[in-house]
Amino acid sequence: MNTAVNTTPANAPLVQGYEVVIGFETHAQLSTQSKIFSRAPTAFGAEPNTQACAVDLALPGTLPVMNVGAVERAIELGLALGSTIAPRSIFARKNYFYPDLPKGYQISQFEIPVVQGGAVEFYLGTEKKTVRLVRAHLEEDAGKSLHEDFIGQTGIDLNRAGTPLLEIVTEPDMRSSAEAVAYAKELHKIVTWIGICDGNMQEGSFRCDANVSVRKPGAELGTRREIKNLNSFKFMQQAIDFEIRWQIEELEDGRAIQQATVLFDPDTGETRAMRSKEDAADYRYFPDPDLPPLVIDPAWVERVRGAMTELPRVMAARFITTYGLSEYDAAALTQSREVASYFEAAAKACGQPKLVGNWIMGEISRRLNAAESDISTCPVTPAQLAQLVARIHDGTVSNNAARQVMDVLWDDPQAQVDEVIEAKGLKQMNDTGALEKIVETVIASNPKNVAEFRAGNAKALNALVGQIMKASAGKANPQQAGELLRSKLAV
Repeated sequence: MNTAVNTTPANAPLVQGYEVVIGFETHAQLSTQSKIFSRAPTAFGAEPNTQACAVDLALPGTLPVMNVGAVERAIELGLALGSTIAPRSIFARKNYFYPDLPKGYQISQFEIPVVQGGAVEFYLGTEKKTVRLVRAHLEEDAGKSLHEDFIGQTGIDLNRAGTPLLEIVTEPDMRSSAEAVAYAKELHKIVTWIGICDGNMQEGSFRCDANVSVRKPGAELGTRREIKNLNSFKFMQQAIDFEIRWQIEELEDGRAIQQATVLFDPDTGETRAMRSKEDAADYRYFPDPDLPPLVIDPAWVERVRGAMTELPRVMAARFITTYGLSEYDAAALTQSREVASYFEAAAKACGQPKLVGNWIMGEISRRLNAAESDISTCPVTPAQLAQLVARIHDGTVSNNAARQVMDVLWDDPQAQVDEVIEAKGLKQMNDTGALEKIVETVIASNPKNVAEFRAGNAKALNALVGQIMKASAGKANPQQAGELLRSKLAV
């Protein structure tokens, strides 16, 4: 992948004077019930060697037959990423010897993949990023070598042999571990959103390989090392960061980087070389004589398009148009179908989409993150959030009081917003006369802040508002208090 000259983005970050260059290869296990070239099941967790049939093992007299469901899932991904769906693609044999590959070759695609080009767009903080895709091709998985349960021996489980995969390959467009993780999360969101992959990284359904190299700005791309089988976003960032530091240290010490495949050890936080990295020629690709070309006509593509769910980018655009959200907020609220559904239900119920979005991205996300949970387990329903937001909007409660209501709702999902507000005495002071008396008292008691505000120090007003909130036991409307202050202190 990293062999051509690639220009340095104007804002590319540097690490010790080096530019980091990262490309990704991601294996997404497709959500079919059977394997890519046989009817053997793909369920996870079965007893070893109970889900591999004669076709998966390429026993004499067997022939592979293409799984139409796998093809349709590849089409879906291509449509979701704005790729070209090849009207004709070819399967090849990728030849290598490994104990868990009983055929001695893997059926994959090489010269003409089914999905070509496309891009993944995402946010890194508030900055929009785009990573270009080279291709996505269909292939079968190998089996699995088992080391842990055997002393001095290795077991082979062939249940995964023939499981359908879509390998998604990017251009070397990423320039930091944070950007790489943000890309991987966005791709994970897309494949799970459209339902072509369950995204379970612990079970191996979504596996990422990161190709990492470093170079001086403007130089040709450096020699890459491929970090294999990263199965968590946390480890992904740790592995890439270590690999970057290691490569820079090697170059600074005058040593050349050797192309290699490496593994990440989460116990030590280090990468270690597994084998020298092969190039395409080492695999001796040639067209598989048992499989005809895969032909996809436009009508098939349109049928798949018509059956697809609303895509994240389409939904985000609709949120911008319908609810007046910013591009950044719309992207954040479509990070998963569950979050998007939660937002839309609450926004429709109270008619305050921006405020609902702020609460989901702020207070609710904070609480869910602290519990290491997600929106699917949120104890506060969209209807409850809508009612709380409505009470903020109509001035019944302040944001601070609303957080106290949220505390109760979080612990007691049966609680009702209005009852909590009443029981805890959280209603804002809406009696203008009573508030005016407090404002006058605060002005009289804080001549220094008053003088500073009249001298042009805007921050002094905040101090006065704080005194009003204290005097009213937090029940004053801070916006109304600020307006009254400005009116009475006008010169």
